[in-house]
Amino acid sequence: MQLDNTVAIVTGGAGGIGAAVAKALVEKGSRVVLTDLDASALESVASGIDPDSAGSVATLAGDASSSDHIDAAIALAESWFGPVDLYFANAGIGGAPGLFATDEEWAQVVDVNLMAHIRAARRLVPEWIDRGTGYFVSTASAAGLLTQLGSATYSVTKHAAVGFAEWLNVTYGDRGVRASCLCPMGVDTKLLRPDDAPTDNGALLMQRAVETAGRVLTTDEVAEVVIAALDDERFLILPHPEVLEMYRHKGADYDRWLRGMRRYQAGLEESLTN
Repeated sequence: MQLDNTVAIVTGGAGGIGAAVAKALVEKGSRVVLTDLDASALESVASGIDPDSAGSVATLAGDASSSDHIDAAIALAESWFGPVDLYFANAGIGGAPGLFATDEEWAQVVDVNLMAHIRAARRLVPEWIDRGTGYFVSTASAAGLLTQLGSATYSVTKHAAVGFAEWLNVTYGDRGVRASCLCPMGVDTKLLRPDDAPTDNGALLMQRAVETAGRVLTTDEVAEVVIAALDDERFLILPHPEVLEMYRHKGADYDRWLRGMRRYQAGLEESLTN
């Protein structure tokens, strides 16, 4: 994928991975529409990426899971820059920990972590098929290939995001539509390290599990891997390459992997009580 003169939309762009990917795209010659719920943070990120107001970045505050917002972001991209070439379904939330998340909490996480991807693809894929080109990138997580200790909502929706990106790739890959899936472990963002440190044992377990599984990367490190993967058009984008080996172990002996994960969880839970 040649990024120069392409048009991209990046959701969840007010910080974290989204902001870093947008910056890397602009450096490669893309023009980007950034979206997020936080309008002021969006403007701050955009001015940092495009300090001379060179017309490389536009912003639109809104809910990435809303069909109306998706339509508005695409319309903005088209009016400012031209047809959308790449869509980064990057916005995501952690959700409530444990088994007893409410139906409303489940619905919100499903909406943001999965349905936002589906709604954007519904809108863009037909156009991309007509044009014979387009690229959809889902931000999932290593949790979507492995699991997320402490959070059923996060683990299940990230598995679903991987599955949907995989389905897009299989179904439309021979018709010019590429699809990749970003699956990092720990990244130094507010999703992992929020301003208000977690106190609930389930939330602490989630955080500890991620921080002890491997090195916590910077968002710039992740963005560098994303750009390289787009160049190669790789489906799995793995900023932590060890995830692939973990995934192989899981598939080779699922029961052994489950026993290992239970031991890992027990050790973390014990450390939280000491």
